[in-house]
Amino acid sequence: MDEARAREILAGAGLPVAEARLLALGENVVFTVGELVVKVGRDAEVFERAERELALAGWLAEADFPTVRAAEPAPRRVEGHPVTLWHRLPDAVRPSEPRDLAPLLKRVHALPEPTGFTLPRRELLGGVERWLRLAGDAIDPADAAFLRERRDSFAPAAAALAPRLAPGPIHGDALPRNVHVGPDGPVLVDLETFSSDLREHDLVVLALSRDRYGLDPAAYDAFTEAYGWDVREWEGCAVLRGARETASCAWVAQHAPVNPKALAEFERRVASLRSGDSEVRWYPF
Repeated sequence: MDEARAREILAGAGLPVAEARLLALGENVVFTVGELVVKVGRDAEVFERAERELALAGWLAEADFPTVRAAEPAPRRVEGHPVTLWHRLPDAVRPSEPRDLAPLLKRVHALPEPTGFTLPRRELLGGVERWLRLAGDAIDPADAAFLRERRDSFAPAAAALAPRLAPGPIHGDALPRNVHVGPDGPVLVDLETFSSDLREHDLVVLALSRDRYGLDPAAYDAFTEAYGWDVREWEGCAVLRGARETASCAWVAQHAPVNPKALAEFERRVASLRSGDSEVRWYPF
């Protein structure tokens, strides 16, 4: 879905398209509309996830957890696409850092299972097939086959891991970009990957950021110090890292048909995985 199509969905939801300003074009297309943030889901397959995200936001609000608040309790459905409305956060007072994320994750990892709805397992590799299908002929079929083989090898290995931490609610995409530092302090955003699984999933994200995306090692050390543990000490870290690399590579593929930079980045990532080079730098696009 491109911005133009997302704006058509906004109009179908009865929202003032002329006031909409694009914030992000990713798994969702995200706009600001006045005092609201509006997320347009890419297709009907993510409607159930949007419903769960709103239920989760309500549960976190009851727990007084510092996170985004929903403006409506259910998604609007427009031609099958979920459209969710959120209260806009105050402007950030500074960029978020890994050290801001650690205390929020500790609070998430102390939460019990919710009542009234069930969090799914963290299907880290569950989106691979859909992302590759959306990529279509824009990517080399041999690359798609390679990623499917990696997915099929890492999935049972990840399922067999013995965790160091007690499993339970996790954020699922624990990156500093999903923290908003407002006037009242850090707030956790982007709830759609919230799951119930190994807590180590949340910690491997930053370890991979250090190794692949150029995160300053000092910033990573500040994160692990604030959290109280470095997941790289755990014997299962390499397995979760490999699974996440596979998913991250396939996620980029879905953007390849309309974004040449995404195609180039996809090819860079696949080549590094094929060569087994764990230090090749990966970039946003």
